[in-house]
Amino acid sequence: MQEHGGLLSARDLEGYEAKINPPLTSRYRDFTVTTNQPPGGGLMLAQMLNILGQFDLASMGHNSPDYVRTVAEAMKYATIDKDRFIGDPDFVDVPADRILSEDYAAELADRIKSGEKADVPRFDPAGQCRDTTQISIVDGDGMCVSMTHSLGMPSGVVTDGLGFMYNGCMGVFDPRPCLACSIAPGKARFSSVCPSIIFRDGAPYVVIGAPGATQIAMGVLQAVLNVLDFDCSMSEAVTRPRFSATSNAIDVVNRIPRSVTEEVEALGYEVIRDARSYGIAWVHGIRIAETGLEGGADPATDGMALP
Repeated sequence: MQEHGGLLSARDLEGYEAKINPPLTSRYRDFTVTTNQPPGGGLMLAQMLNILGQFDLASMGHNSPDYVRTVAEAMKYATIDKDRFIGDPDFVDVPADRILSEDYAAELADRIKSGEKADVPRFDPAGQCRDTTQISIVDGDGMCVSMTHSLGMPSGVVTDGLGFMYNGCMGVFDPRPCLACSIAPGKARFSSVCPSIIFRDGAPYVVIGAPGATQIAMGVLQAVLNVLDFDCSMSEAVTRPRFSATSNAIDVVNRIPRSVTEEVEALGYEVIRDARSYGIAWVHGIRIAETGLEGGADPATDGMALP
């Protein structure tokens, strides 16, 4: 660090301690969702599920125009609250109880049902991230692990003899002062990573997570809905085409038919179509089914499911 003019000192490293937090826990229909605490993306995932629990998604039909509109609005409200509230709890008061309250979920769901559109200006479409790794594990004793590890925007720097690259995660801080994710000494920044384990009848049912920069929570959300609302296998859940609304525009992958997006556009939405067939995070997970373990690796990546 000293040789290259870096800002870290030996004192900074000596004073750092890893934090072990209890999971953030919420309910979605008959399932218990456990995910990571702020400043991770778990609160966004839980909030979106809270809102969508107010709708009969299965009756809408998967990726129908009404489904896309409804899920997209839930994504937008979660993005608004993320920008306003989610930061390092040691530095900002994150109102998680209010964000996850049933009354708040019902209020936002009512706005969606009325046709109201949340307003989220588009600053950066934020493409895919190839510098994050997701591992979902279930061992022979039924122990489960979901881990998402990110280099953020990697520096390209490796200290001789150490063998790892320094991350660039500070680049995600907001440079403007007095905001939830404003930069400050010793402060952790927001990350969309949301490694999660979902329980059914008290037992682990889905172990899931994803790389994908700002789209991680959006990709994980849709794969979770595919399993819980549409009874998909894990392989099918991570393969079905996805969309995202982290702004007023809705980004869609190319496998979502134009007949669908044309109806969404007729409702007054801007739709941005990606030329690729896959995208919006790269979700990897395991479903613990009655017939055994089902692994699903997003086909857009170099991931794989192994026994």
